[in-house]
Amino acid sequence: MSAVMSDGGELPCPRQGRLLEEYRRVRNLTVSMTQGLSAEDCMVQSMADASPVKWHLAHLTWFFETFVLEPSIGPGYVAFDPAFRVLFNSYYVGIGERHPRAERGLVSRPSLDEVLAYRAAIDARVDRLMRGEALPAAMLDVMELGLHHEHQHQELILTDLKHHLSKNPTDPVYREAPSPNDEPASQLRFVERPEGIARIGADGTGFAFDNELPRHRAWLAPFAIASRTVTCGEYLRFIDDRGYARPELWLSEGWDVRIREGWEAPLYWRRAADREWTVFTLNGLRPLSPHEPVAHVSYYEAEAYARWAGARLPTEAEWECVAAEADPADAHLYDGAHVHPRRVDAASGVRMFGDVWQWTQSAYLPYPGFRPAAGAVGEYNGKFMINQMVLRGGSCATPVGHVRASYRNFFPAQTRWQFSGIRLARDA
Repeated sequence: MSAVMSDGGELPCPRQGRLLEEYRRVRNLTVSMTQGLSAEDCMVQSMADASPVKWHLAHLTWFFETFVLEPSIGPGYVAFDPAFRVLFNSYYVGIGERHPRAERGLVSRPSLDEVLAYRAAIDARVDRLMRGEALPAAMLDVMELGLHHEHQHQELILTDLKHHLSKNPTDPVYREAPSPNDEPASQLRFVERPEGIARIGADGTGFAFDNELPRHRAWLAPFAIASRTVTCGEYLRFIDDRGYARPELWLSEGWDVRIREGWEAPLYWRRAADREWTVFTLNGLRPLSPHEPVAHVSYYEAEAYARWAGARLPTEAEWECVAAEADPADAHLYDGAHVHPRRVDAASGVRMFGDVWQWTQSAYLPYPGFRPAAGAVGEYNGKFMINQMVLRGGSCATPVGHVRASYRNFFPAQTRWQFSGIRLARDA
């Protein structure tokens, strides 16, 4: 059975046609995110954990060249540039050498124009490949993985760029801000859930990363979960109550990090000359809104706040149990216009998705029976299952269609440059 493309062409099977259409859409979205950025903007690297925009553009292209084109075409494949195999490899040890992560901002060549030409050339090769003979199902699986991988880097482009721009004393604007909603946030409520067995993990009805599998049962004691995430105004009360100066609220390691890094507020919060709080955003510097979800807090800060509030963070199983009944389509995700968390109305329900990723108290570990895929692609998730904590729910930088109830994000406990926030829970 062949598939008819939107441009009138035919592909050998419907799935191959759908993937090519999605490939075009996702790749165009990535490039659209660079509109208004200079070549200099795209080369900056403000810390080792954040990569230049140019590197993201090239690495995403490297993924399709390395994992789709090269194995599909075989020994006769001619690389666009053999040097790119090292320059734009991220962490795939099975592929070979990698340029040091902390030095990505030193790679002035290839230029941004050359990287964009690389993207265009590989896109054309992928187009020809997908329009040719039917590809094996396993290769189409890798193609689909690559599209969701690109979604993840679209979010990283925004979060990394925000960190880069925050180091500029002129407080640059990436996107002009839409009109704000200054209405008060809905009252935070706790919704109780009874004890019982929950089914956790991807249910097989769509794409899932390997770390969402296998689906399994988890026992949940009675608990209650907050109807929305914590707001900036609520977090300010923690600060005003000397939350950053009270070691009894903090995990020992978190307190040590707080002292070493000098934390006194979430990342990007600043006090103006009149002592009022401001916050740096991708829309530039602006007054802090008490009604927006608090963002850019570490796991340590989230855990300390929860303890101060007489609550705790949810486990990822508790979070997923509630989120399975929610609709991600109703979330504040990346829409091309909003690049900052927005005020959430949860007066009539529980809003689980969007605006900020939510720390859970669960360590990032394999599910029972987890097995990584064979080969270099198997390095995608499994080897990171140590010394990291799970976040759930997506953020204002997460592309629409990327997040789901079973999605497991993960970062080290001290991470703050992501749009990470707080949802409370407590024992019922």
